[in-house]
Amino acid sequence: MKFEIAYIPVGLPTFHLESAQIEFDKSIELIKSLTDACVFPDEILLSIDKLDSFLKTIAPKLVIVQNTTFAHAAYITEVLKKFDCPVLLWTLREPVIDGGRLRLNSLTGAYSAGNALLNFRDGNFEYIFGSPQEEEVKNKINATIRVAKVKYELTKTKIAAIGHTPQGFGFGRALDVEIAKQFGANLESIESRELIDRAKAYTLEECEEHLDSFSAACCNHEGIDKKNMEDFTRLLKAYKDYVKENNIHVIASRCWPDFFVSYGTPVCSVLSMLNDLGVAASCESDTFGAISMYVASKFTGVASFFGDPVSLDEGENTITYWHCGMAPCSLSNGDKATIGIHPNRKIGPVMDFGCKPSDKATVFRIGKDQYGEFRFFICSGKILDKPKQFQGTSIVFQPDGKSKEIISKSVKDGWEPHFAVAYGDIAQELEILADMLNMEVVKY
Repeated sequence: MKFEIAYIPVGLPTFHLESAQIEFDKSIELIKSLTDACVFPDEILLSIDKLDSFLKTIAPKLVIVQNTTFAHAAYITEVLKKFDCPVLLWTLREPVIDGGRLRLNSLTGAYSAGNALLNFRDGNFEYIFGSPQEEEVKNKINATIRVAKVKYELTKTKIAAIGHTPQGFGFGRALDVEIAKQFGANLESIESRELIDRAKAYTLEECEEHLDSFSAACCNHEGIDKKNMEDFTRLLKAYKDYVKENNIHVIASRCWPDFFVSYGTPVCSVLSMLNDLGVAASCESDTFGAISMYVASKFTGVASFFGDPVSLDEGENTITYWHCGMAPCSLSNGDKATIGIHPNRKIGPVMDFGCKPSDKATVFRIGKDQYGEFRFFICSGKILDKPKQFQGTSIVFQPDGKSKEIISKSVKDGWEPHFAVAYGDIAQELEILADMLNMEVVKY
């Protein structure tokens, strides 16, 4: 089924229909400027019968219910009975206040609808007040549409857990039924040795194109052992072939010790390349970290960083996120991504650079609280123009709040040690998505 949004304007014929028509026309114009996935009725739905007739023609993944004039709770109830999808309730501003007739009375209708939504959906809906020409209204509707599309795309997403989480990293482990229930996505699991065995079976000639693409994206190849470079290209082909054959969108891959010990070459750069190819890929088998990266990249349109918070500078008000050799080449602050050797295992190739700056950034993670309930970590700020902080890949994030307070509170709150850093301000979208998924939002 395709992604479809439905604009559902409701009202009663006893109000000022000339004013209502103006708002109806402006509302359609606004929504059409934001998406081509919306369906509209030919007129304001001024009776339950007309509403029902329209509802029979649609199959939405998001409904925008507007009290174009006052409409009692029976209208929204009909919508909720038929569709189990996200709802954006839109209240119109009263167009004229002149001591004369109340033209729309949209706000009273919103209270009736909100009360029904509380009882029908436990209050799980989005809300906006204002006229179609207001910027806040445009931004909220646009954000809600974008989120509903990502939520829908999650239901078509296939996630692969490659290998088990290492000892002490169980926070990233997921169950297939859990992923299906919470996100609507599919999770499959395979052993890392399956891809290692596949990589070992390739000839170097079969992998030549992958070496060429890596060489074009990165520099410092001369510092890497030739056999490691060849084995890397075999591993890159193995992962790319697996992704293509199985229609994988998200990967949570085991890295140490298997790829160092059993294969002799790290997987870090393979995962880095996959992120630039549009496959969200995390290391240390962190499935929820990988989903966080996927969601972030869907909202920003670019690959996101994945790393640990490793350093705090109170004077500069920054937090440094780092990982030992994994980051998309596109995030490098140089003309090309620099590669090097792993800081602990002393073999390569791994990524070895500082990340480029951004005036807007969001640190994000889908995690769990002590009761196993899902929650969203959201922190807004910017990425500074800084060189590599430690061997590996690093990104220096300056939050809007105080860095030391954020670190202290998030450690006390028990957050997992992996975070996605998104290149863009996506806090509003993340909050809406958390609401749609019935998950807690924790803002820092």
